[in-house]
Amino acid sequence: MTPHDIQTALERLLPGIEKPGRYVGGEYNSCAKPWEAADFRAVMAFPDIYDLGMSNLGTMILMDQLNREPDLLCERVYCPWLDMEAAMRGAGIPLYSLDSYHPITDFDLFAISLPYEQLYTNVLNLLDLAGMPLRARERDARYPIVIAGGHSTYNPEPMADFIDAFVIGEGEEVIVEIARALQATRRQGREVQLRALARLQGVYVPRLYQPVYSVDGHLLGTEPIEASLPKTVLKRIVPVLPPPFTRFIVPNVDTVHNRAPIEIMRGCTRGCRFCHAGMVTRPVRQRSVAEVIRAIEDIIRATGYEEIGLMSSPPQITAMCRRWSRPFRSASRTVA
Repeated sequence: MTPHDIQTALERLLPGIEKPGRYVGGEYNSCAKPWEAADFRAVMAFPDIYDLGMSNLGTMILMDQLNREPDLLCERVYCPWLDMEAAMRGAGIPLYSLDSYHPITDFDLFAISLPYEQLYTNVLNLLDLAGMPLRARERDARYPIVIAGGHSTYNPEPMADFIDAFVIGEGEEVIVEIARALQATRRQGREVQLRALARLQGVYVPRLYQPVYSVDGHLLGTEPIEASLPKTVLKRIVPVLPPPFTRFIVPNVDTVHNRAPIEIMRGCTRGCRFCHAGMVTRPVRQRSVAEVIRAIEDIIRATGYEEIGLMSSPPQITAMCRRWSRPFRSASRTVA
């Protein structure tokens, strides 16, 4: 289906769908770059409904990193709720991008955020809705390369049959490197593209590794199928946090968190052994109070949000809140 076909079908379907604003895009601050002007096109998925996905900071940051590049384009997609999924399947509407209504199979890269394991089955549903084979080895040049990243991909093996490449670690820098590698090799075939990804630090391509077992059948680990591939995939770390993302898309409908989040520190100084995030997000990197205050002011100007969510708890959190509250004493602003 073409974008026009999808829009026409949606005009018939959406009056009978709960929260139709989830499925039309066009929100304030949404980025709709010209499709034809882009030389490489990616779509970013949060594999849950719009209400949850629009509250996810990571996907917003990665989309912004790609859209800052003049010749790259990145759009969004989320899981439809049950009524919309049934309607889409009944009408033969494939999974499409909110920003241009292009089917997912029109893109060069399908990037999926996997912050927790409960989303695994949703990923399979997204692939099926997009009309793509579930297993990575069954997909050919007709389909986009599928990558996944996020905290749950530190153990990528449960989803290794379905994902072409995993990002292990932080994505702000490597997402652009992935796009450039695929852009440079897209006319050389899928296998060449995957090998190009495997050469990037922090990228694991499951089909280029094989399991190693002990004589009694226990899994010992994996090893590359070629000597030129890295034996160990090291997690990607961003040494210095980039400037905070401030131009948030303002949803058309209520979402789980009707506020703008800002990451004021990455990593944790406590080191609790039961905490996954406290271990994998090291080393600790903090933003200065001045940088955070400027970002909050920019967010308010860009979005009109009345609530700001401060992510993490650095030692200067109290001073930060007091300093930020001074300019807005007369306004209805809150901190979460």
